[in-house]
Amino acid sequence: MHGVGSNEKDLFSFAPQLPDSFLVISLRAPITIGTDSYAWYHLTFENGKRIGNAIEAEASRLMIIQFMNQLKTKHAFNEKRIYLCGFSQGSIMAYSIGLTVPEKIKGIAVMSGRLLEEVKPLISSKEKIKNLNVFVSHGTNDNIIPVNEARTSVAYLKTLGITPLFKEYPEVHTISPTMFADMLLWLEK
Repeated sequence: MHGVGSNEKDLFSFAPQLPDSFLVISLRAPITIGTDSYAWYHLTFENGKRIGNAIEAEASRLMIIQFMNQLKTKHAFNEKRIYLCGFSQGSIMAYSIGLTVPEKIKGIAVMSGRLLEEVKPLISSKEKIKNLNVFVSHGTNDNIIPVNEARTSVAYLKTLGITPLFKEYPEVHTISPTMFADMLLWLEK
């Protein structure tokens, strides 16, 4: 799932590098913010702080879950091996879905993202999320979503009994070749 201002073609460019056994689906966020430019929810800034539209974020979360449920009517795949991968706002959506309906997800790859506070009350029980596999990558020089937000999210996951594979890189807000290679190794395991 792509970040703000991008579209489904952006991360789909990584598809040829994934194992042939994977069915790769790239989603387009529902909110149009420009030509070929979409978002999962709007962002505003107040006093230098980012504020996401919680109603839109929840609507996108529910839309993605509905899409996943409908996908099995069109494609044959192992429903016990679904991985959600996202960058930036797309990774925020991966967190939101993986932690709230873990029975539908084998794992999530969170690349340059964070966990929304509004999602915490919706998180499933520790018993249900204990088997969720989580990969988190973040650039230490990220000026869009500071690395401290990733660290805080990872610390919160640990309170839930999840020990993610967390890797930091000397990068900005991007998916570097090294980040992608590490995510791919995680997926293959």
